[in-house]
Amino acid sequence: MIRAFALVAAVVTLAASTTLANRVLPGWAYPVCGLVAAVILVALARAAGLSWSDLGLRSFRRSALVGLAGAGLVAVVFGIALAVPALRTVYQDGRVGTPDFGQLIWLTCGRILFGTVLIEEIAFRGVLPALLGARDDRWRWPPILGAAALFGLWHYLPALAIGRNAAVHAVFGTTPVVVLQILAMAAAGAAGILLHWWRHKGHGVLASVIVHFTTNAGGLTLAVLVR
Repeated sequence: MIRAFALVAAVVTLAASTTLANRVLPGWAYPVCGLVAAVILVALARAAGLSWSDLGLRSFRRSALVGLAGAGLVAVVFGIALAVPALRTVYQDGRVGTPDFGQLIWLTCGRILFGTVLIEEIAFRGVLPALLGARDDRWRWPPILGAAALFGLWHYLPALAIGRNAAVHAVFGTTPVVVLQILAMAAAGAAGILLHWWRHKGHGVLASVIVHFTTNAGGLTLAVLVR
């Protein structure tokens, strides 16, 4: 009963967090909102009897090594994308704008790290899977799929702007916005499963944090370079 209550409270917390971050709060408060939500989620999970290991917040050495291996693979993919001109449209994104160096540091190390990656990994690869019954000793599809589905729904508001990416527009230019939004949420759910694989292999969310941050921050940096 306590775990079920914690799960409901966690989902409500995430719904409030994404609404505030994307529709109410000013830009500078985005990472603050993410940090506060992450603390609340961890407190709920601990109150429900979950251990630090259950949440993926204990094994840091192995997690770091696995995460760095994943970051290396992401870097290789980014290098290929830069080397092949036909792939560069993937990173031509109208949402990026024209940030200078200082703004880029803020976007990557402020908004992305604390406002996006930290809250998402603690929530969707740590707290929610554990509340749903995920374990590090073996892969369990039901809790992983459940958390991935919620991760897709978490992108409901951000997915509204997906059509501003040049590659997406080239392929789905005449597709209704609602269809693009559903496809973007489905893609986010699939990415959630992949990120959980890194968390599972690393026995901790630090692994998926490193892979997620490298992907998002690296993608933004490339989008700025090729604009």
